[in-house]
Amino acid sequence: MNTHNLEITIQGMTCASCAGRVEKALQQFPGVHSASVNLATTHAYIQSDTALPLADIQNAVEQAGYHLATQTIDLTISGMSCASCVGRVEKALLQLEGVMKASVNLATAKARVETLAGLPSHALITAVETAGYQAALPLTAQTPKVHAEDYAWVIAALLSLPLVLPMLAALVGLDINLPGWLQWLLATPVQFWLGRRFYTAGWKALKAGTGNMDLLVALGTSAGYGLSLYQLLSPHSGHAAAHYYFEASAVVITLVLLGKWLESRAKQHTATAIQALQALQPAVARVRRGAQDIEVAIEKIQIGDLVVVKPGERVPVDGVIHEGQSHIDESMITGESLPVPKQPDEKVTGGAINGEGLILVHTLAIGAETTLARIIRLVENAQAAKAPIQRLVDRVSGVFVPIVIGLALLTLLGWWWYNADVEQAIIHAVAVLVIACPCALGLATPTAIITGTGVAAQHGILIKDAEALEIAHRINTVVFDKTGTLTQGKPLLVAHLAASGDEQELLALSAAVQSGSEHPLASAVMAEAHQQQLQIPTASQIQALPGRGVRAEVNGRSLSLGNSRLMQELGVDVAPFAERAQSLEQQGNTLSWLAELGKPNRLLGLLAFGDEIKPQALPAVARLHALGIKTLMITGDNAGSAHRVADQLGIQQVLANVLPGDKAAAIVQLKHNQQTVAMVGDGINDAPALAAADVGIAMATGSDIAMHTAGITLMRGDPALVADAIDISRRSYAKIQQNLFWAFIYNVLGIPLAALGFLNPMLAGAAMAFSSVSVVSNALLLKRWKPTRPTKNRPL
Repeated sequence: MNTHNLEITIQGMTCASCAGRVEKALQQFPGVHSASVNLATTHAYIQSDTALPLADIQNAVEQAGYHLATQTIDLTISGMSCASCVGRVEKALLQLEGVMKASVNLATAKARVETLAGLPSHALITAVETAGYQAALPLTAQTPKVHAEDYAWVIAALLSLPLVLPMLAALVGLDINLPGWLQWLLATPVQFWLGRRFYTAGWKALKAGTGNMDLLVALGTSAGYGLSLYQLLSPHSGHAAAHYYFEASAVVITLVLLGKWLESRAKQHTATAIQALQALQPAVARVRRGAQDIEVAIEKIQIGDLVVVKPGERVPVDGVIHEGQSHIDESMITGESLPVPKQPDEKVTGGAINGEGLILVHTLAIGAETTLARIIRLVENAQAAKAPIQRLVDRVSGVFVPIVIGLALLTLLGWWWYNADVEQAIIHAVAVLVIACPCALGLATPTAIITGTGVAAQHGILIKDAEALEIAHRINTVVFDKTGTLTQGKPLLVAHLAASGDEQELLALSAAVQSGSEHPLASAVMAEAHQQQLQIPTASQIQALPGRGVRAEVNGRSLSLGNSRLMQELGVDVAPFAERAQSLEQQGNTLSWLAELGKPNRLLGLLAFGDEIKPQALPAVARLHALGIKTLMITGDNAGSAHRVADQLGIQQVLANVLPGDKAAAIVQLKHNQQTVAMVGDGINDAPALAAADVGIAMATGSDIAMHTAGITLMRGDPALVADAIDISRRSYAKIQQNLFWAFIYNVLGIPLAALGFLNPMLAGAAMAFSSVSVVSNALLLKRWKPTRPTKNRPL
């Protein structure tokens, strides 16, 4: 019996027991003879009766606590003409051993393939070429090239015009029919030279055992051309009643070529957002080396370099201002309408425009790690992804062409049986073949996704994938975090009370415990301690307690600083400050308690923090309510502070004192109640809830973990962008529905009309070309979208 051998790479193994767990996970599959893991090479070897589904293997490895090493390869695909081509390329890639996922986008002519680590790209290219298409690794340069064949329609139109003129002249009573031999002479180069692409692609599809748009065009026009040639060479060719269809075949090819050219031009416009973002990166930068400023290529800049940015220039790198101050226009990156004042030690983003002052920027990130590069990757990933609704279209298109060929054959036989006129029967069958080309079906979804994600990025809304874009239109519940999302997230220390009466010692100890934290409350403590010029002792063994506080050793004392929940866990008596704490909470302040661990644990003091609500928060919540969306707040903060903010904003439901894990559980509960939930947050503690929601929306002003977890990232900390994100999702999904409706209705109505003889091949060709162009043009209307609130953003 033949056996199947598979080698995979496992990540995360550290010891022999890890290897044993992976082996056990792999041996569970039926038909597996053996599974061995080499810890030194991190390779696993599986021997089985048949090939095992890679997705199942990946799930088994992940459930064991490890990861299957994978890679993502992007390919540029040429030769695709319709949705059935997309399906064939994906099928060819997925049949290749080692390929886990393959997504092909007709609008961008690109494929994104996830494979086992180590699978060479040339194997993917070979698989695509075997399926009848061309594939290559994408070039770094994104400027579209102009080929002579792009304007083949011009030559075809010039050759076809003399064939059409007699038809036009007949409308005004003139008879200027061309001789049959001259018609043949004009039509032949259109059919076999300019139309060669249809024969080539159609033949490759036939060899692959499927069909595509090119095959339909080749069959239809060949039938018309062949019928005309037969009539020309038959004995009655000189008879006045003889009629040729050379003009029909030539004009169909001309119209299809014109349609493809218009479609290509329109598709280029869908990618303008990416091109504009790429243009934000300067090619050179001015770097200060010693006492000199020298220009160097952007790729040669190193972390730590001092970059000189003159007034009016683009900032070439991510970094912090080392010297100088200015206003920075970040509208291209964040959608922020006004320039932002910047001073030394404040961060600047590559691609932003420097205002009136000369600044020196200390480089923190270069190349692929810059904010601009990450934004471009996010937008590219979203545009390369396939929306769930597109999968239905792909399944339909996979059987569409064979059905159309069958309908054309039935049309031929039906008309032939009806009136015994084979000439008329062929022409009606040709019309069916021509009008049924499924180009519009393949373009309906990806063009809307590309345009929608692109225009959203221009206004500071980064949509990570097509699925998030599609799901977001169904959102009916939005859950907000409080601190940093609805409030400024920069609280001030408004009161601190020490049990011993020494408030400076309380503040110094609290600052020491918080010294390793980036939490907004920690920043407030540190700022107050520095303002009072206190000597802050050194802390060690600092340990974060998620959702509760922080613990550290300070001068030999074990201290814990956190919320009331932490004090309850530690059994600390807070009664001495209970009345004062209640008063501060009722005023909307957030409380933290400092305790010393010992026998017993004892309270050292109380700290109270106030936080201002963002000015955009009230209109943001009001707009969501106007859209019919329910709002909630889930926060780890105390109930008094949470309800004060919720009451001011009109938020309908509040959950306070919630741990990060409980936030995720609350989101899951909402989903169980048949609600489509979006979670909006900015902190590390929001990451579980962001992941649990149907759509996670993260503020880019918060933590990187939150942004990586969320499906949508808002490039500035403006909660009003939440409604904007939902709005562009709704509009994009509406465009997808419109495009699919017209693409389907066009075929549903067009094919019967052609089969019944109401459309000749030329009209069918014009309708087919128009359908593709109209679908792309309809998607391009999304480029006019702007946030509801008036902004002064300059368009990309």
